[in-house]
Amino acid sequence: MTTIFQKLVFSCIPSAKKRTEWIMKRKSKWGAIGDDFFFQPRNLPTDTELIYIGNNVNVASDVVFVNHDIIGGMLNRKFQTKEFGYYKDKIVIGSNVAIGTNVIILPGVTIGDNVIIGAGAIVSKDLPSDSVCGGVPARVISSFDEFVEKRRMLSRKDN
Repeated sequence: MTTIFQKLVFSCIPSAKKRTEWIMKRKSKWGAIGDDFFFQPRNLPTDTELIYIGNNVNVASDVVFVNHDIIGGMLNRKFQTKEFGYYKDKIVIGSNVAIGTNVIILPGVTIGDNVIIGAGAIVSKDLPSDSVCGGVPARVISSFDEFVEKRRMLSRKDN
């Protein structure tokens, strides 16, 4: 579990490169982190031990990883019971994944390999490999290969 002190120190690191280096020195505190990882957000996830990240993953600014919810507490008070626990689950991110700005990833989600998630998406269900996803809730909007071909065409146009 991430401490308040760790979150404060992390948020004061001025560059994304340095924040990524800070994470990589402490990657044993995470479920897993592969090679070629880049992390731009200033907020460190709370339950890093429940986050598993593959190789070549880029996380843009203001991405939020949510590994738990607070609904159990509300239900326990409403029904005057202790029957409802707090839901907590892992997030698994495959290799070759780009996560756009302001994406929210909810508990229990698996993101496949070769996935691009558009800015502002809310990922509430698993996303398949080889896809480009976006929206609220996030859904497949094209194949990874189609996107790569479009980017190649744009790159040729610019040169």
